[in-house]
Amino acid sequence: MNSEVIKIFVGCDPNNCDLEQMMVLDYSIRKHTQHQVEIVWMQLSHDPQSPWYTNPQADEGWHTEKWATPFSGFRWAVAESSNFEGRSIYMDADVIVLCDIAELWSHPMHDDAIVIAKGGKSTARLCTCVWDCEKAKQYLPSLKAIQADPNSHKQLMQLLKDKPELVQPYQDSYNNIDGEGLTIEQIKILHYSDMGTQFSHKYALPRLEAAGQKHWFDGKIMPHPRQDLVELFDQYYQEALDHGFKPENYLVEPFGAFQKATQVNYQGNKVTRPEDDGNWFSRSIKYLKSTFKEKKKFTLDD
Repeated sequence: MNSEVIKIFVGCDPNNCDLEQMMVLDYSIRKHTQHQVEIVWMQLSHDPQSPWYTNPQADEGWHTEKWATPFSGFRWAVAESSNFEGRSIYMDADVIVLCDIAELWSHPMHDDAIVIAKGGKSTARLCTCVWDCEKAKQYLPSLKAIQADPNSHKQLMQLLKDKPELVQPYQDSYNNIDGEGLTIEQIKILHYSDMGTQFSHKYALPRLEAAGQKHWFDGKIMPHPRQDLVELFDQYYQEALDHGFKPENYLVEPFGAFQKATQVNYQGNKVTRPEDDGNWFSRSIKYLKSTFKEKKKFTLDD
């Protein structure tokens, strides 16, 4: 398997909101591996020949109106987009790879499984996963059928809940959600999943505002509780720039408006926003005070 090209499909926004995420992910993958890698950026398209085609006015292609993100359902298209051959990795764009991606690519898979993912007996998190594209063919509807049904994403997640034998669980740190109590050294792949606390916002939002554009996430923006992870993203962001990567390298012709579920009432996850709101509020205030003190100190020292 070492001689194979590692094919990675990445779900991302079609209107250039995720450029910083794309750059950091691309760099982080290549930083830690000597293997040949091919990345496919999965973005909504007006091209009828594209597997990411959508045209709601003509009732063609992907039906995205119930998706939380601009790419929620794309993971189900990976197998057919790989011609039902070999393995393919799927990732959301908001990921930093901290290990050799070949570890995940070559992860053992039992005979019944069609996908390697994080999850237990009744759940599977496919935000970072490895598909056995040939075996998946017998369980997944055709691409056209998946595209045409607004409920296909939910229904296919239910399929994996009903048939847990189809999922080969991997070590949780291959899809670590916002830290989950682990040190950076213990994390293999970090998924900064909470859309309201994503590290990239501080770069993307000013860029988009300057261009008169809004980010696709319409929920509340909040500080991330793990400062060490914030600094990790900043480190990889700067390293990427230093190695010749640039956000503008990932620019595409903007798709324009598309249908998506609103995230105005988005609640994040229990890692970044524990059920005890008091604790979260206290941490947020502490974070803001710390930031203010550091800024004040910097100004005085400068």
